[in-house]
Amino acid sequence: PAHWNERGATISDLPPTYAVRPLVVVDVHEKVAKNPGYHAKVADVKAWEDEHGEIPEGAVVMFRSDWHERWTTTPDRYNKKPFPGVGLDAAKYLHKKRDILFHGHEPLDTDTTAGLITEDWLLNNNYAQAEGVTNLDKVPERGALIAIGFAKPKGGTGGYARDIAICPPDWKHGVTMEEAPGAPLPEHDHPLRRDEHGVMRPTPPDENP
Repeated sequence: PAHWNERGATISDLPPTYAVRPLVVVDVHEKVAKNPGYHAKVADVKAWEDEHGEIPEGAVVMFRSDWHERWTTTPDRYNKKPFPGVGLDAAKYLHKKRDILFHGHEPLDTDTTAGLITEDWLLNNNYAQAEGVTNLDKVPERGALIAIGFAKPKGGTGGYARDIAICPPDWKHGVTMEEAPGAPLPEHDHPLRRDEHGVMRPTPPDENP
């Protein structure tokens, strides 16, 4: 919220209870395919509830638009209007009627109104949000948990997060603990060397400086 609200919470104020929450995915990607400027409505949220039941209190609600696919296919379109958003009525419904923790969306802004009215309302009422979310097409609409990891620089007005969906065992996407136990971690085929950008990467002998 401090990104917008001079008295708002900073990223270092987020409590540890943000770490694991129920995950809800509201799918509007077909509407966005027909209208790139589509903003999610209360009707979209209620349609989800008609199918899956009431959104649980404290949940994280992500809006799937598949807009993240444009990052690599048409990156110039990612930063230009029109792009999908979340309508103010939907945001108010989720927070005031369902008491969610926060919502997330794939574009880099909440909405495309002249005054960014949804973002303005959210942040001035001290609600967090997630932007630039990806891979919601690989996550179930209900039944998953979300694990949220992020750095907490003191007074930070925003930051990067790693959101991981913990899905049911029979879910078709992702990786299991048996497939990737994590200990020991895999070793690279070549020694790590810093490239011209200072990034450590595997470097075959013939590429060593």
